[in-house]
Amino acid sequence: MKNNKRPLRNKKICRKYRHFIKLILITFFAGSFALLFLMPIILTITNSFMSASEISANYGQVFATTDTGGKTFIAERVNLKFIPDMVSFSQYITVLLKSPDYLFKFWNSVILVLPIVVFQLFVASGAAYGFTRYRGRLKEIIFFLYIILMLMPYQVTLVPNYLVSDWFGILDTRWAIWLPGIFSPFAVFLLTKYMRRIPVGVMEAAQIDGAGEWQIFRSICMPLCKGALCSVAILIFIDYWNMVEQPLILLADTELHPLSVFLSKINEGEVGLAFAVATIYMVIPLLVFLYGEDYLVEGITYQGGIKG
Repeated sequence: MKNNKRPLRNKKICRKYRHFIKLILITFFAGSFALLFLMPIILTITNSFMSASEISANYGQVFATTDTGGKTFIAERVNLKFIPDMVSFSQYITVLLKSPDYLFKFWNSVILVLPIVVFQLFVASGAAYGFTRYRGRLKEIIFFLYIILMLMPYQVTLVPNYLVSDWFGILDTRWAIWLPGIFSPFAVFLLTKYMRRIPVGVMEAAQIDGAGEWQIFRSICMPLCKGALCSVAILIFIDYWNMVEQPLILLADTELHPLSVFLSKINEGEVGLAFAVATIYMVIPLLVFLYGEDYLVEGITYQGGIKG
């Protein structure tokens, strides 16, 4: 009996050892890839605290220009430095206090994005409820068209949006950005798929109790879709916070351009400011993601209708 138990015990030890080695390897590779993807963000944040002279010493060969404005040949090795020799807040003082252009563009981004997030959720919630509650051939065709529009990249619909905006007379105004964003099919598709997972018996029981459509929508569907609403709001915010093509094509007035467009224009001769502005630009999406991370995961992974 003792001889039989020893091989079993050895097999268990070998399995635990293999599992431990596999866990270490997976953790190592995951950590390496995470560090690799985070390096540009870390580099941007740390370099934003460098002085202009230190940035020129480290990256001067990259950002130096000739008299004609062309790039020079990189003859020396670029020094990727993560820790500044001396922490300096001069770049942030310039961005936040001395130069109002950066904050002006920042608030342009906020003004363009927030109405799209709020009203797209409002429109998508009503449309998703309609697609969920009332089935039919016509509605399924319309929903299928929503999917087709969602699969198309925005660059494909950019020209029709330009022509329609010109026809409505809203070209070169914020409405040219707001209206296509508010009626985007992305949120409708996700909320409809999520809302259809709610058991039909729950809504029927509410109808038997005398609840109307508005009460079912407000008291049953919306609370159960809280995670989906938050996850969709985060995805919409990040998508439109980083938009570039729409403002460039639909807004001729550069005073209306968001910070995402302005970022590409400030690194010529102002590299330190570019690092500082990019850091400020990343703060809002990072805070939104960290605050709504649980809702985002819940909205993506939740498969049931009602939690016990």
